[in-house]
Amino acid sequence: MPVPRSHAPLRLPHVVCSLILLVLLAGCGAGGFAGTEMSGAATEQARITGVPGPPGAAASAGASAGAPRGWSSLPSAPAASPQPTELPGLGPKTRAAVPATARQAFVVTGDSVDSNRSTAVLYTRDGPAGPGWRATLGPWPAHNALNGWTGEHWEGDLRSPIGVFTLTAAGGRLVPPDTALPYDLSPDFRVTGEGFHGEPLEGSFDYVVAIDYNRLPGTSPLDHTRPLGEERGGGIWVHVDHGGPTQGCVSVTEDRMKELLGTLDPAMEPVIVMGDAESLGR
Repeated sequence: MPVPRSHAPLRLPHVVCSLILLVLLAGCGAGGFAGTEMSGAATEQARITGVPGPPGAAASAGASAGAPRGWSSLPSAPAASPQPTELPGLGPKTRAAVPATARQAFVVTGDSVDSNRSTAVLYTRDGPAGPGWRATLGPWPAHNALNGWTGEHWEGDLRSPIGVFTLTAAGGRLVPPDTALPYDLSPDFRVTGEGFHGEPLEGSFDYVVAIDYNRLPGTSPLDHTRPLGEERGGGIWVHVDHGGPTQGCVSVTEDRMKELLGTLDPAMEPVIVMGDAESLGR
């Protein structure tokens, strides 16, 4: 704030002037199974798989405190709380599976190993060296497979696979929002029938993101190639929630699928980290 000029020179002791200067300086610088398992060109009609989501596993970045209004002697600027350098809720084994080059991680944490309810949070970091991971989207409620989670998924076990998988392609029946992911727009994403609670499945595959479990990365979610063999399942997606558990996929509401599609960036080498809270904490 400007100080009015006086007609007479104002003489102040040197000590007082020094204190005023300190106050001015302090004020300036302080501070995979989403959707259904695809075992034929159109067998999605009755089968849906989903990926587990982390139950309320939301990470929040620390807020930096503002500069104090008063001071006793020399004011000091409070240190800002650092961003977490590691993904919250993950143990050393799970963290080691996240590629060093990945700068987006969609963490889906199940309530328990047998639960079909989970919580999903998208974390982002500016680079491998920091400043650390920060929550970009979520936490969102999500569904996963009817019987929960497994470290060794097999076709028909109605459990979502635990692990870290890349996210390299998307698709759906509807034109997507702006997305940087390769997107396969196709009527073959149509699905009919009912879910485990009698809820209609129609629209569940309007938007999907393929989870690279037992599939060729970068190909359409409709690609049926299974490198581990058909018996190990496949067609694990993140897709639109239909109001109940999936057959192996992860599902979130339509508006959140749009947000996810609009945020995931292949240049940031996104991955999904999915499983029950206890398993991910190892």
